[in-house]
Amino acid sequence: MLDLYRRTVARFPLGSVSYMFAYGSGVKQQEGYESLSTGNGYRPAPGSVVDLVFCVRDAQGFHAENLHRHPEHYSALRHLGAGFVAKYQERLGAGVYCNTLVPLADVGLTIKYGVVSQEQLLEDLLDWRHLYLAGRLHKPVTNLVNPSDNPPLKAALDRNLLSALQVALLLLPEKFTAYALFHTIAGLSYKGDFRMIFGENKQKVHNIVNPQINDFFALYQPSLGQLSQCVAVNMKGQEPGSRKPAILFEQDKSSSATSQHLRQLPRELKKRLERNAACKGDYAEVVDHLSVASQLPEVLQASVNDIVWRSSVAQSIKNIASAGVLKSLVYSYRKAQKTFAV
Repeated sequence: MLDLYRRTVARFPLGSVSYMFAYGSGVKQQEGYESLSTGNGYRPAPGSVVDLVFCVRDAQGFHAENLHRHPEHYSALRHLGAGFVAKYQERLGAGVYCNTLVPLADVGLTIKYGVVSQEQLLEDLLDWRHLYLAGRLHKPVTNLVNPSDNPPLKAALDRNLLSALQVALLLLPEKFTAYALFHTIAGLSYKGDFRMIFGENKQKVHNIVNPQINDFFALYQPSLGQLSQCVAVNMKGQEPGSRKPAILFEQDKSSSATSQHLRQLPRELKKRLERNAACKGDYAEVVDHLSVASQLPEVLQASVNDIVWRSSVAQSIKNIASAGVLKSLVYSYRKAQKTFAV
């Protein structure tokens, strides 16, 4: 499959691309979606859309070359030039420019691809300003450019995973299963997304997590190691209501451990907690209050939802113009079809 993806992206101007990944049901197995198993692993079923993200150092340069190569990928915004497209990408929504439902007959795929500047991706990963691409990167993806070759980006990706794990620990009880942990993490970027009200399968988080438990373990093993003083594997048991074996975790829920997690949260989430907490004051005072408050999970979840709601609405409106009205309607119709078919 990696060879197929590499043949797919070879047609794009990769000179300024610093990181690239593929994600979604067209790339990673999800329950309820058809797939083809091959000797090389998971392969999307015919008709699936493969989602790609290009992280670029020079947005205007990327769009200038891409418009020259593939003007048909763009909506009428192409007539305003690469400079306008780059500004539209960077100044509105979550900082991502999306081209939707692009057919690639030679490789038998339909793709949707987003373009983001490295600066804005770093900001989202570290600060959770939009929790848009950062949320997608809470879950397993297929890297098409090795992030280890870009130390600032690799550090930001690792920090994003650690932040997601710390938020999940604050939301979870003292003892929990691996499924509960990864379901909580995967749900961070969905619970506040307005698209979950309509157009998305309500079991989407379960459908992502259940077949990918091992992938989630591999992704979060380093972060779990960093927090080994706060959380540990307790024993093997069973998932509630199931005979399937489950790995159980136990965490330190003391006020000192809770305070440590709260102090290390991303900047935008701290700002939201300051606004939503019953205690008013600077963040240090908010931490002192929330570390012993029984309402912490509710306040924290509401604060995460605030970020996701705002960015999901703004980016979805933005995507109507970048995709074009017709493609937007077709894309929404396909999403609805998948939802009701599951």
